[in-house]
Amino acid sequence: MNPDKIHIRYGIVIALILIAYFLIVKLFGLHENPWLRLLNGAIVAYGIYAAIRYRRLLERDKFEYYSGFKTGIYSGFLATLIFVGFMAVYMYHLDTEFPLKVMDEWMTDYNQGPGILLFVLTVEGFASTVVLTLAFMQKFKPSWNTKKTVQKV
Repeated sequence: MNPDKIHIRYGIVIALILIAYFLIVKLFGLHENPWLRLLNGAIVAYGIYAAIRYRRLLERDKFEYYSGFKTGIYSGFLATLIFVGFMAVYMYHLDTEFPLKVMDEWMTDYNQGPGILLFVLTVEGFASTVVLTLAFMQKFKPSWNTKKTVQKV
């Protein structure tokens, strides 16, 4: 596989898993509970980690910090945009009462409709992508440490 296309595959897979998780939670009637969104972060975190790891496995000695960082950022941003697109269709067309219920529990005097929820999802997804990518690249970056050798006297 072309290392420059890894982010597309992983971004789509992350988004599909997020959508499936949302629909499963909705099936049980728990989709209005904001605490269950914590698992979204775990899903995104593992997806970004797996994308960077796969790129490192493909490139081996040619792996650089920039290429891993780019893969993590692109895959997380793509997943965020796809998921926000799904949520826009869901909130505007499938369940128009969902944003009202969430906003009533979340902010009592700031009911601006689904747009504010989509904005929050986008910012939340982009911010977590940047933070997670920076954190994971600390593990995957090539080391600049030199080997310790015994000095002869």
